Amino acid sequence: MIKTLTALSQKYHEQLMYLIFGILTTLVNMVVFFGLDHYTNLNYLISNTIAWLLSVLFAFFTNKTWVFQSKYTTCKDFSREIASFFFFRGISFVMDTAIMFIGISLLVLPNMIVKVLDQIIVILANYVFSKWIFKNTPED
Repeated sequence: MIKTLTALSQKYHEQLMYLIFGILTTLVNMVVFFGLDHYTNLNYLISNTIAWLLSVLFAFFTNKTWVFQSKYTTCKDFSREIASFFFFRGISFVMDTAIMFIGISLLVLPNMIVKVLDQIIVILANYVFSKWIFKNTPED
């Protein structure tokens, strides 16, 4: 049984690490959004933007270091990674904001319910994007 679990964890290491850090990134996003949405007078879209920014910074460093174990050492490679990461996370931010606007402003659903559904979609998109960004070998 332990051998099987060890083999599975080695085989699916990247996916398991993405799941763990994806949950943590989502928690950062949700906690910041909840705090700003409930304890400030900020518009929910501004709260969502601040939550997104903080969670993306957290996600970049955890994905680079522990999930995809990207080992680039040159400034050029690091710059490419961070630019690509923020570009694709910008795309998912547009998706995030559109889902929040449609769910809350147009469909008049509760903020946190929309946020949870929104995060499921965004997490899946971000995994695909991150697979393209963090590579273990430099491009020639």
